[in-house]
Amino acid sequence: MGSLTFSLRPVPPFRLDLTVWVLRRRVNNAVDRWDGTTWRRVLVLHNRPVEVRVTQTSPVDAPRLQVAVTGARLAQDSQSKVTATLKRVLGLRLDLSEFYRFSSRDRKLRTLAQPFRGFKPPKFPSVFEAAINAIACQQLSLTLGIHLLNRLAEHYGLAFEGPNGRAYSFTRPEALAEARPDALRRLGFSRQKARALIELSQAVASGDFDPESIVELDDEVALSRLLELRGIGRWSAEYVLLRGLGRVHIFPGDDVGARNHLQSWLGVEEPLDYDGVRRVLGRWDRYGGLVYFHMLLASLAEAGYLS
Repeated sequence: MGSLTFSLRPVPPFRLDLTVWVLRRRVNNAVDRWDGTTWRRVLVLHNRPVEVRVTQTSPVDAPRLQVAVTGARLAQDSQSKVTATLKRVLGLRLDLSEFYRFSSRDRKLRTLAQPFRGFKPPKFPSVFEAAINAIACQQLSLTLGIHLLNRLAEHYGLAFEGPNGRAYSFTRPEALAEARPDALRRLGFSRQKARALIELSQAVASGDFDPESIVELDDEVALSRLLELRGIGRWSAEYVLLRGLGRVHIFPGDDVGARNHLQSWLGVEEPLDYDGVRRVLGRWDRYGGLVYFHMLLASLAEAGYLS
């Protein structure tokens, strides 16, 4: 078993704990593991699983991350590939100084953002992973959606055997492309979701659809391209724009839970619909996704998950 260690310096301010919690969303997430100090995830490099462990070793305003990678026959480019993934997933190069300046002048937004200073908006490692998350979690409680994603990883990811036991990479498109709908039904997916997951994976595995090809498209074109996919509606498409492409101005307006949090935060009496979300965001529309993420953090803090 090979190993390597190195350090990274995120753009300050940075808090690993808050960033990881927005990535994992629920305590039952078995792909993005967090023990209060270290984030662990199994990545696939050159078709082999490696475990990546990340710990923050210095304060929020002068952050340093210690990274350890373990796996069989680590390739020479392992450090560069892991570094590129961590920059994407943990938002290490993102500079939120403009957002902090704006929120400092806005009492309402300041009250929401200040307790979570150092959070960086994470992205899933790939647009494919964002789309699979969207399909799996739509019209379900987030806790149940994460359970389904865990089951997908166990059956269609790569296993890594480490000192802390077995862990799995996220679902691979080439493995899920060969799945039968009945197999996904047994994991708890509806027939429609099973078909959507398999069709997306087949398109990606065959090269008929490259999810990363939408990264350079503007919002409307990217949304149109995503909406052509089975199982992707408006909520799922906006979710992919936010969590897969990092479009932090996007607030997924069909997210019922987020709409309820927004209504409560703003003290709006009438329930919000999609157009209502756009209306009440108003002066914060440049930062709609950051509002969305900070409300998630507020709900996690209220549930007692954040230290």
